[in-house]
Amino acid sequence: MEKEKWKRSARLVDLTNQLLSQPYKLIPLTMFAKRYQSAKSSISEDLTIIDEVFRNEGSGELETVAGAAGGVRYIPKLDLARTEEILANLCVQLAKPERILPGGFLYMSDLLGNPTLLSEVGRIWATLFAGVKIDAILTVETKGIPLAYAVANYLRVPVVIARYDYRVTEGSVVTVNTVSGSSGKLKPLSLSKRSLPQGSRVLIIDDFMKAGGTIRGLQDLCFEFEATVVGAGVLAESHVPGRLVDDFVSLISVSEIHERDRTLRVEIGNLFKDKFVE
Repeated sequence: MEKEKWKRSARLVDLTNQLLSQPYKLIPLTMFAKRYQSAKSSISEDLTIIDEVFRNEGSGELETVAGAAGGVRYIPKLDLARTEEILANLCVQLAKPERILPGGFLYMSDLLGNPTLLSEVGRIWATLFAGVKIDAILTVETKGIPLAYAVANYLRVPVVIARYDYRVTEGSVVTVNTVSGSSGKLKPLSLSKRSLPQGSRVLIIDDFMKAGGTIRGLQDLCFEFEATVVGAGVLAESHVPGRLVDDFVSLISVSEIHERDRTLRVEIGNLFKDKFVE
């Protein structure tokens, strides 16, 4: 049922909610004008106010597209100060000695199950890759999945999952062999032929990287699909010799892990090195 003309205060609240719930979606001004029974000029004034608040609070911006097929879309972003605060807190949590696992890994399952943290991390990556044309986010089972969906929630693109074990429900698959940089062992990595259209532009997301064998395997899968890798992001990287990939963005860097002494050194990753857009 079509509503009567809204009061401006109510209109501003609903406008903000509509934009926040549909990031990157181009919404015609005519839709808003009809919904609120208001002139486009009034809607434009409201959008200017909302855009100013978003920018001042460092939570994103509005992008206006002119013309008959135009409208407005919300671009989610996170400012530099808030990003540093989130990552500094994450460093403190990861630096606890009890997180050290055999093989130089860190226990992160509790963090990957934290919806607030996932939302914040997803927004950071959405900021890092804002303006980059992305058709799909590619990750590998299992711990990369929640991170990939956190990013997809803001960028509004599909998530594609590569698997180590073939499943009949995936249909025909493309399989490559990945080499673990830490153990040197080969592992098959498969992706359903139906999951990724050829020629797609892909963002790779994963949770933890040591030598980079998993990222390299995902890149090889993209090559088989004639897809372009537009970026790779990892939540945390650990420094090991013989790394297989160089071009990636890390949010956290674990420069030292000593299993015997139960000590480690955790810092903010490389995202501020010519990568972050404020």
